[in-house]
Amino acid sequence: MYKASNNAGFSLIELLVVLIILGLIAGLVVPNIMQRGEDAKVRAAEAEVQRLSMAVDEFYLDNGRPPNELRQLIEKPGNASNWNGPYVNDSNLNDPWDNAYQYRYPGEHRSFDIWSHGADGSPGGEGPNSDIRNWD
Repeated sequence: MYKASNNAGFSLIELLVVLIILGLIAGLVVPNIMQRGEDAKVRAAEAEVQRLSMAVDEFYLDNGRPPNELRQLIEKPGNASNWNGPYVNDSNLNDPWDNAYQYRYPGEHRSFDIWSHGADGSPGGEGPNSDIRNWD
């Protein structure tokens, strides 16, 4: 004789309910995790702008003038008599979104200006897209 098994498994309704619950949880949690990643990049860019500013100041103390471009923090310019670099690593010249930091000497806001255009790489913006500058 054939005996019916009590190990019937999950019904389609039960599986759908579990999938809906998992989808709701993912919809609430994933955006928070993604936002924290962008916030961390903004904080890293703020710290890096300050680090670059200190490296420019150090270059100034060694050579009596700021560099003409950030690359001179890594590669000795021909007219730098007391260059004691490199002052930063090559990787420090790009922001967390892999765009080059902007530098202007003489600056419009300070003796030199250093900034990143943020996540979107364009001037202005809000949140992670806002500019990160050494004069704020």
